[in-house]
Amino acid sequence: MTIIKQSPLADRMRPEELSDFLGQDEIIGDGKMLKQAIESDNIPSMIFWGPPGSGKTTLAFIIARQTKSDFVQISAVSSGVKDLKQIIETAKENIEKNKSTILFIDEIHRWNKTQQDALLPHVEKGIITLIGATTENPSFEVRGALLSRSRVFVLKQLDEVQLSKIIESALLDSEKGLGKLKLKLDKKTIDILAQMSNGDARTALNVLEYASMLSKDKKITPEEIKEAFQKSYLMYDKNGEEHYNIISALHKSMRGGDANASLYWLARMLEAGEDPLYVARRIVRFASEDIGLANSRALEQAVAAYNACHFIGLPECNVILAQAVVYMAKCKKSNELYTAYQKVSSDVKEFGNLPVPLHIRNAPTKLMKNLGYGKDYKYSPDFDYKENQSYMPEKLKNKKYIN
Repeated sequence: MTIIKQSPLADRMRPEELSDFLGQDEIIGDGKMLKQAIESDNIPSMIFWGPPGSGKTTLAFIIARQTKSDFVQISAVSSGVKDLKQIIETAKENIEKNKSTILFIDEIHRWNKTQQDALLPHVEKGIITLIGATTENPSFEVRGALLSRSRVFVLKQLDEVQLSKIIESALLDSEKGLGKLKLKLDKKTIDILAQMSNGDARTALNVLEYASMLSKDKKITPEEIKEAFQKSYLMYDKNGEEHYNIISALHKSMRGGDANASLYWLARMLEAGEDPLYVARRIVRFASEDIGLANSRALEQAVAAYNACHFIGLPECNVILAQAVVYMAKCKKSNELYTAYQKVSSDVKEFGNLPVPLHIRNAPTKLMKNLGYGKDYKYSPDFDYKENQSYMPEKLKNKKYIN
């Protein structure tokens, strides 16, 4: 007997009509441009920018159902220029049939500049209409030329009331949801699930589905919801407490020189869906904060890792980050720069805007020279860099922050 695996609850419960879509009234409410564009099948190129589970992909699928265009979906993680060329050829054939083509690129921020540049001329010529979805600020991750030819729609994180309605709908729906199971969740349990999901409808439905499997009877308790979160998501929420706990664990493991623990916490983040560029940025900070002058090459390694992750993306960049964290863990450490800057920062706050000593002030005008700006300054090369002069404000003269 062939067993057909049922698709996840989050996919089954995806709204198919705008009337069933919860949230985002600012962009698809009555009279809004996007709603009118969808209803009139006159779709411009656009970028959906918003947090996970806010409805970006769902809106794209609603457009797919309502448009007469040829709708093509690809993921920026698993596709490239070769896939794009095939889509463009089909789009050109569609034009001959008086049919338009909509290309939906999920996680468009993971496409590098070369891939985005290959897409640009076809958007400009109207061969394809682009719909991109991204969790990252498109101002930084999408090419300016491509961005200028697209409308950006910002989707907000769903609130707990909206999430609760989505959860309740899944519990009642006998066709696509869990209605046939006749599960029992009281308001407190639903509220806890909505709160822990942090605005992500996909997370809420995935955890609800997993909790229904864990439950031994029809009643799901708050404890089972929390257990479902732990088992299905390793209790990792990119916006919540565990996010900061794990990045802290990675930082402290590298600081303590434990390469194995560093690799483990890195994998915990990446396997749970963390943005690799976030991790790379933290490594760049670590290179100066905890290694600093003990090994100046650490910063070069960290910046190189960031750039490589930006070029390649997931899943290939995981080994690049692995190399970076192991390198950082094994480096000789020094927080001399970090502590020195802390002392400087404290003095700046305590003493305020201390005046620059006259002899090291710039003197571009005659008046400034007459006032003594630059007077008696000793040009270092003329003294073989052994001149005896102070560069600190008078109140901090001879103050040492670093040896």
